[in-house]
Amino acid sequence: MSDDTIRLVTIGRIIRRRRRLLTILAVVGALVGYGTSLLFPPRYTTSASVLLPGAWQERELATQVEIATSSVVVDRAATTLGWTGVSGSELRDQVSAKAADGNIITISGTADTPERAQKLSDQVAQQFVTFAARIAGDNTDPEAATRPEALRQMVVRTSRRITELADAADPGQTVEGVQTRTELAKLRTTLQEAINKLDQADPAANKANKTNMVVMGPAARPTGEAPPTRMQLIIAGALLFFLLAVIGHLTAARMSRRLRTEPEIAAAMGSVLLGTVEVPGERRAHRPEGHGPRARIRRLLGVDVRWDIPTPRTSGDEAGRQIRYRRVCTRLRDQLPAPRRLLVVVPDGDEIARRAAGQLVAEAESGPSPSSSSRGYPIPSSSSRGYPMLRVVGVSVDRPMVPDRDDESGALVVLSAGCWTAGELAGIAGACADAGHEVVGIVLAGTVRARPTRTADRPRDAATPALAARDHATEGSG
Repeated sequence: MSDDTIRLVTIGRIIRRRRRLLTILAVVGALVGYGTSLLFPPRYTTSASVLLPGAWQERELATQVEIATSSVVVDRAATTLGWTGVSGSELRDQVSAKAADGNIITISGTADTPERAQKLSDQVAQQFVTFAARIAGDNTDPEAATRPEALRQMVVRTSRRITELADAADPGQTVEGVQTRTELAKLRTTLQEAINKLDQADPAANKANKTNMVVMGPAARPTGEAPPTRMQLIIAGALLFFLLAVIGHLTAARMSRRLRTEPEIAAAMGSVLLGTVEVPGERRAHRPEGHGPRARIRRLLGVDVRWDIPTPRTSGDEAGRQIRYRRVCTRLRDQLPAPRRLLVVVPDGDEIARRAAGQLVAEAESGPSPSSSSRGYPIPSSSSRGYPMLRVVGVSVDRPMVPDRDDESGALVVLSAGCWTAGELAGIAGACADAGHEVVGIVLAGTVRARPTRTADRPRDAATPALAARDHATEGSG
């Protein structure tokens, strides 16, 4: 295929011409998804929220999330639940936690039933609050909690003693007495400010506020399965197989070695191209012949029809197609030194080429004879020899075998583009050489969409004899 193979029109052509195969593969993918859902029972997920009062930093919240899913909390929840055959290590894979906005820890639990999922989330949240409070209580030093109060009492006693010293210091108005009382007053004021700051920044009070976590109600009972659900697995399987089939078609087209251009085909055959002819497109024209089990399976899957052939273009009319066959016969006649019989070699399975070869033989038989004339005018010498006699033979591309030289002394190969590789065409050329036939030329066949005739009651092929007779008379009158 060319570099612009992967286009929407190409994908559309794959879907249109391989719809039966793609449908079957999508159904198989859906069945695989359904089977996968049976291996994994349905799961249900719900969440419980825990509020953390006070001011928390991001790092502290991350620590609380780790604590909520720790083995200690989950093991305690498993012990409290007492589910048969379910250990804490198994529940650890079914529990998750994350920090939300507003200092909230969301704890999610997953189980095989909605009731179990609800109980698991509530129990883990409760165990988390209990364990966090216990950690905060264990970290609290009893002696450290009594130190601030003892310090306050000491400051009070010190302040009283300062007042007593100030009253007893030099009741006179000497300079030394005034300075002493001033220094003592400053000391009392400094101690009072220190006590006020200590009351404002009491770490024990802040820690008590932070450990006062609250479970914000019970977890809601889930009403639907947690993803991936059974329906999601079925749809995913169908889409996966469908996409793999399309990608496989595109990959095969990119890696295909079938020759599509005229120079490539002529070089592989080692001969010249005499022209291209057209046949009306028919669905069966792209179907290889076969009656075995493999052929029936291919027809059942719809893979017996080529998808990588572009949609046939609309043909002008029957006369235009007939002119192409006549020109090929004329080139073939002019190329041969003398009239002779030729074999028309058609690869087996190429129905388009077979139909084109039949029309080519019919055109050669209806062509001018050496003695034909009309109205007393002689036919020019270039066309007085008449068209060569043609006989169609089919050749297998796997084991090509061409009849030995008898009355025929040459071969004309008719094939369609995009169907055969260079090795297969070289094999046909070699078989012709082994049989003593020179490949005198190549004719490429393609399909077109025939325009409907104006008269519906008149068959399309009925005009061919009249057209051939008229063309014969025209050539004879020249």
